[in-house]
Amino acid sequence: MRRAQVSPSSGARTRRRSKVSRFLDSDHPVENAPDAEAYLERLQSYAVELHGELGRIQTARAAGLVPPRFLLEKAIRQMHLSAESARQGGAMVESLERRTKNIPGDWATRAKSISAREIAPALERQIEELEAQRAVATDEAGIRGRPHGEEFYRWALKASTTTSMTPDAIHELGQQELTRLHAQMDTILKDVGYTQGSIGQRMNALATDPAYQFAEGDAGRAEIRAFIEERLTWIRAQMPRAFNTLVNPNMEVRRLPPEEEPGAPAAYGGAGSIDGKIPGHIWQGEYTHQMPLVRQMLAFNAYSEGWALYAEQLADELGAYDTDHVGRLGYLQSIAFRACRLVVDTGIHAKGWTREQGVRYFVDVNGSNPLEVANEVDRYCSWPGQACGYKVGHSEINRQRERATAALGAKFDLKAFDDTLVLGGNVPLDVLGKNVDEYLRTAATG
Repeated sequence: MRRAQVSPSSGARTRRRSKVSRFLDSDHPVENAPDAEAYLERLQSYAVELHGELGRIQTARAAGLVPPRFLLEKAIRQMHLSAESARQGGAMVESLERRTKNIPGDWATRAKSISAREIAPALERQIEELEAQRAVATDEAGIRGRPHGEEFYRWALKASTTTSMTPDAIHELGQQELTRLHAQMDTILKDVGYTQGSIGQRMNALATDPAYQFAEGDAGRAEIRAFIEERLTWIRAQMPRAFNTLVNPNMEVRRLPPEEEPGAPAAYGGAGSIDGKIPGHIWQGEYTHQMPLVRQMLAFNAYSEGWALYAEQLADELGAYDTDHVGRLGYLQSIAFRACRLVVDTGIHAKGWTREQGVRYFVDVNGSNPLEVANEVDRYCSWPGQACGYKVGHSEINRQRERATAALGAKFDLKAFDDTLVLGGNVPLDVLGKNVDEYLRTAATG
């Protein structure tokens, strides 16, 4: 099958730059001179990567693959800031300078030279290309309007979900899941006094209720971190109830740097280092560190993100919201948000929806924050299909659990099933099914 060569939009490129900066500052150790030399080598490699990406997006433009104008405009604004920062030294230089004060060498001077002479020009060349793309771009949000767009989107869905589900089937699954989840939300909303209007209208009203808000500014960020830490302490204590095989839940919570907060998701996780020195973001990831290197590196979106939603579900099942009904409402809205993704992603890329239609769907149907979902929808426009892996994976994990429960009856053991999920590693969903087959075989004969 022929596949369209896709030029990443502003969202993909700007996320990559912020990840490089964050990786160098937060994850790259600088404890001695060899570490500092490795840091400088990474800076140079980054400039080379930018140059290579430039050639790829130029080739894509020649093939008629240009991102939507609204994404290009956002990218150009952000990239001008990045280029100017690189000219002046910027965060990547500052990070090395700060951490090499007690390491003899001209580290900061060398880093500034690489940033100003190699990284900044590479970014400026990309800006020139994006401006050329903007001159011929349209505001059509979906991939289907690009060469081989429909064909590419089918492939993108298969890559993201590791299934052969069609856009229509995924769209329908999202709507069905929303109906199921909103029925549960409706009951809680009525219990807390929100009886009038749609689910989206009532959730929007609840979001403005001072009783359920943290404080603004730094004080509020501190409250949020304290709340999360308390919840993490609770869930760590519950793990023996859900798994036979336990790992070290090596995780930490950090506030985003203030300059990254505008336009960033409300929260997100990052993987830890293989050696365990840098904490990871998901319990399941700790199991992969015990596997061969190729298994640690190989990842499938539907499994990893489906697992993340299943982990949210486990917390609910273990009693996280037994005395916090509004908290459970937030959990349900979070899962429903992922169901909305199925509808919006397929709507944009297979059904001709506009960016504005996607944003309004989240706000009107699920009561989502319009400022947050605007950035979300931009991500879907720039990364066709990726957002569908989450709920498809979650639904498949639950389907496998229901299958195991029905087959084993009284022999079904949740901890053994959950072990099957994590000990099998990050796999396509059809392989996950085979792992469950093996669990059923051994459980039935055991």
